Amino acid sequence: MSAVATAKAVTGTTSSWDPYVRGCPSRDLLDRIGDKWSILVLGELGKQGPCRFTQLRNRLSGVSEKMLTQTLRALERDGIVRRTVYPTVPVRVEYALTPLGESLRAPLKALTEWSVLHLSEVLDAREEYDNRASPSG
Repeated sequence: MSAVATAKAVTGTTSSWDPYVRGCPSRDLLDRIGDKWSILVLGELGKQGPCRFTQLRNRLSGVSEKMLTQTLRALERDGIVRRTVYPTVPVRVEYALTPLGESLRAPLKALTEWSVLHLSEVLDAREEYDNRASPSG
């Protein structure tokens, strides 16, 4: 049996799902949507609309093909991204947000805006911490 919890394996109603409880599938979902590459893929698809793999790879500086493939597959499995294959020669594949994925745009945009707005404060706090934590400080 898989170590990943499924909806059928969790007792109670969905309103009782609690990410602070070990084994709750909401933890897996938070891990997925909180992953660096997932956030960036969702942001890019939200801004640009449907994209081909190469377009996403080129727009997401630093992502490897393997990591982008894994991220897209996981998001597709979770119903957040839709993969559409067009029967052309060569075959054309596009990725787009599903309605479920679209519902993540506002929360992720808020997190992105928060990170940009508060980055200077965070960098200052890190520097202050590092100065206090260093043996010569």
